[in-house]
Amino acid sequence: MNKDEIIQFLTADGEEQQMLYETARGVRDKQFPEGVCIRGVVEVCNLCLCNCDYCPMRRDNLKNNSLFTLNEEGILGAVEQMTDCGIRTVFLQGGENPANTRVAGGAIRKIRSMYRDEVNIILNLGVKTAAEYAYLYEQGANGYILKFETSDPINHERLRHEALDKRIEAIQLLLETGYEVGTGMIIGLPGQTIDSIADDILLAKSLKVHMCSVSPFLPAAHTPLERYSSGSIDLSLNAISIMRILHPEWLIPSVSALEKIRIGGQIAGLNAGANVITVNYTPKQESGKYHIYGENRFVVTLGHALQTIAGAGLQAAADLRKPAAGPNAISKETNHESIPS
Repeated sequence: MNKDEIIQFLTADGEEQQMLYETARGVRDKQFPEGVCIRGVVEVCNLCLCNCDYCPMRRDNLKNNSLFTLNEEGILGAVEQMTDCGIRTVFLQGGENPANTRVAGGAIRKIRSMYRDEVNIILNLGVKTAAEYAYLYEQGANGYILKFETSDPINHERLRHEALDKRIEAIQLLLETGYEVGTGMIIGLPGQTIDSIADDILLAKSLKVHMCSVSPFLPAAHTPLERYSSGSIDLSLNAISIMRILHPEWLIPSVSALEKIRIGGQIAGLNAGANVITVNYTPKQESGKYHIYGENRFVVTLGHALQTIAGAGLQAAADLRKPAAGPNAISKETNHESIPS
C-alpha cells in the first residue's frame, strides 16, 4: 500500500469503509486467532516535565494539578489485583520525569516474582537516557511505548515544543536496547492534514516497531487547545484498519479515547482490526488525578473490557503469545464491581 492508497483508504466511507474493516478483521483473526489481549495499567506518577499543548498534565499546569507518585507498595497492590484476574501483561505508565525511573524500576523485579516470570511488563515513561533504558530493561521490563504523536516536524515542534528527531532517536535507542517497542499517533490535532496522517502511518512502519496506537484528539480544559474539536472517530478507525493490513503482526489497542467520544467506540476499534484493550488498575484516589485526557476521561474497568470484547464477537486472552484457553483466558467469574478503576 503506497501513500496515495493510504490517503484513499483514510477517507473511505460507506461500503468502501466497511470493506476496509472486514479486510482488517480477516487479517487480524488469521494472525491472532487467540483473541484480544487484555493488559492492566498502573499509572505510577502524574508529574510530567513536558509541555505538550494538548495535555492537561503539561508542565505549565503543575500548579493546577494534585501531584502524586505511587510507592512500591501501591504499585504491587494494584498488580496483585491483575494476577487475581489472570491478566499477564502489566503496563506501568507515568509522566515524563527522571524520578519515575526508580519508582518503576524498583517494582519490576518484584512484579516478575509475583508472576513467576510469566509476565510481560510494558513501560510508558517518556524519553530517557540510554543508561535509564538499560537499567529498566535489566530489571525485567520487556516492552516500552513511546508515541511520536505526529510525524509533521513543524507541527510536532509547535505542539510538543521539542524536535521530532528527539523522539525518533529515543525509539531507535529502545529498539537497540532490546525492547519490544510501541509508538502511536493522535488524529485530529490542529494543523494536521490527511497527507500528514498518511506520513504518520508510514513513519511507524519505517521504525520497525512491534505495537502502534491511534488516538483521536480530545480537547481538555486548561490547555492551549481546549476550544478545538475532538478528532474524527471514522478517521481514527480507518487508520487502525490500514495499520492492521500493513502490519498483521502488530499489537494495536482500541483506546479509551474512542469510548470517550462515542459509546461503543472501543467495540468499533476492535471491529476495525484492533486486538488490545487496557484495563485501569490505578488506585481510585490517584486515578482521578491522572488527567491524561482531562478530568472526566473514560476509565476502563475489566467488566467493560470483557463486555466490549464479547460485543465484537471475540474472546479475551491474557497473553497473545499463548493459547486463549485454561489459564490464559481472563476469568469471567471475577466480581468486576470490586476491581478498582
